[in-house]
Amino acid sequence: MWIYEKRLQYPVKITQTNAKLAQVIMSQFGGPDGELAASMRYLSQRYTMPYKEVTGILTDIGTEELAHMEIVSSIIYQLTKDLSIEEIQKAGFDKYYVDHTLALWPQSAGGTPWTATYFQSKGDPITDLHEDMAAEQKARTTYDNILRLIKDPEIADPIRFLRAREVVHYQRFGESLRIVQDNLDSKNFYAFNPEFDMSADCGCNNK
Repeated sequence: MWIYEKRLQYPVKITQTNAKLAQVIMSQFGGPDGELAASMRYLSQRYTMPYKEVTGILTDIGTEELAHMEIVSSIIYQLTKDLSIEEIQKAGFDKYYVDHTLALWPQSAGGTPWTATYFQSKGDPITDLHEDMAAEQKARTTYDNILRLIKDPEIADPIRFLRAREVVHYQRFGESLRIVQDNLDSKNFYAFNPEFDMSADCGCNNK
């Protein structure tokens, strides 16, 4: 069960529209390393995570990623609110406008629609947690790239907050991986999936 609090995790108050920047930031809404993919990844993986402590971490971070998607969406909305047709055309936002007007729709900065193939839910805790750690680093890199393009502190400040949270998530997934490994045979992490195999001898060495 979730309880929704009607305020952003970090405030967004943008006073100047900028459709060009909105197109760039949109990648963190519906791009391959964006917040929508992250939330779906973690909230899907939690069901087959065999250790309750790590399940809780996946649930916490997956829920927070939904809050981050809300922040990104608010940034995009405020950057594009009440644009004139002339502003839309000048910014190269016309192709998006034709399909979606000024509504939010998940796609990458390059215009590729969001797809569930952006994330994996494998049902193996070590495999999934390595994906999660890599995902957080890719998101952090994307935010770094966005920050290099932004000078306005009204936009940059919430982006910096989101970047900082990606680092924290990476660290928490590292801690989660350690929890999983501590519950497995340290000499043979990769021969046994505790979610699926009934014993440590999964037959991987039998040929």
